[in-house]
Amino acid sequence: MSLQNPVFIPGPTNIPEALRKACDMPTVDHRSSLFAEILQPALAGVKQVLKTRKGEVVIFPATGTGGWEAALANTLSPGDMVLAGRNGMFSHRWIDMCNRFGLEIEVLDHGWGEGLSAERYRAALRSDTGHKIKAVLATHNETATGVVSNIAAIRAALDAVEHPALLLVDGVSSIGSMDFRMDDWGVDIAVTGSQKGFMMPAGLSIVGISQKALKHMDAAALPRCFFDFRDMLNGYANNGYPYTPNVGLLNGLKLATGMLLDEGLEHVFDRHTRIASGVRAAVTGWGLHLCAQRPEWQSDTVSAILVPDGFNATDIVTRAAEVYGTAFGTGLGEVAGKVFRIGHLGMLTEGMALQGIATAEMVMADHGVPITLGSGVAAAQEVYRGHLGAALQIAAE
Repeated sequence: MSLQNPVFIPGPTNIPEALRKACDMPTVDHRSSLFAEILQPALAGVKQVLKTRKGEVVIFPATGTGGWEAALANTLSPGDMVLAGRNGMFSHRWIDMCNRFGLEIEVLDHGWGEGLSAERYRAALRSDTGHKIKAVLATHNETATGVVSNIAAIRAALDAVEHPALLLVDGVSSIGSMDFRMDDWGVDIAVTGSQKGFMMPAGLSIVGISQKALKHMDAAALPRCFFDFRDMLNGYANNGYPYTPNVGLLNGLKLATGMLLDEGLEHVFDRHTRIASGVRAAVTGWGLHLCAQRPEWQSDTVSAILVPDGFNATDIVTRAAEVYGTAFGTGLGEVAGKVFRIGHLGMLTEGMALQGIATAEMVMADHGVPITLGSGVAAAQEVYRGHLGAALQIAAE
């Protein structure tokens, strides 16, 4: 496997050279005033990316899984009931964590390739007249299947039946790449990580917390120590951490949020939509299909591509790595061997995406998948050239 970027996995993503250098810094005393110059801009930048003015942000030395645990441990107590949708491997793993914590859980099972149904959430919440459900879990972007779900509609389902449950959202593979509106959508806890839309190495678990969720901290009785929101927020008030922080990664996060905001969040989201549209056009050009079963469920950060019967998608990923030095994502769980995944998030351009599309074509042709070489590349090029032409026309006017 080549160490040369780009990679086409759904995370960790490609790291801009400036960010790599920002993370690679001399030792800094994390109890000095210099640390505040790193910490506070990083926290403020994350709030802007999350689109929250009312909430707080905590950043743990962990990954998104740590954020899941923090979300549960700081808001719930043993025996509390949780309502969760399952439509892929990562929503499944969060549900598994609830079971390990001894929480009661009602699972809304969906097909792997379906978006979460706000109507099913609404029906379950409507029947909960005693308000036993204390939290609702939803995965914004299911990384295993390339499926995005409508979080605003799930919040509307809660509001329609005047249910007081907290809304906890996994935004690990969406935040920083796709539009996410913590305040507008009424998200009580948003979880993400440094290694995807923020274009950094893994190592930071980033958690947005609403004022409503903060009010649950003291009453929550699930065990927590390392992931205690209270300790983190008390530390931040004094420009510090309750333990040794990842100073280099926080310095990278400070720069990463600045890069996203300098590009303009709407431009970041448009870029991801544009690149994803080209990948989707390539899949159609190959005569194949996405795991996402409807256009409105198609993710702008990862495409899970179904291979024809009789072919093993894992073989495609393996050959891409061993022969062409290119990394794609394997299928997970129920779609293992059935899909391979092209990650198209973070630091990526149309030209870089074409490299991944062309490599995928070669590998599939090597394995005898009935596609025509150049068909996907040409389809994607038409999309990208069309967007460029429109942009140039607008600029000329």
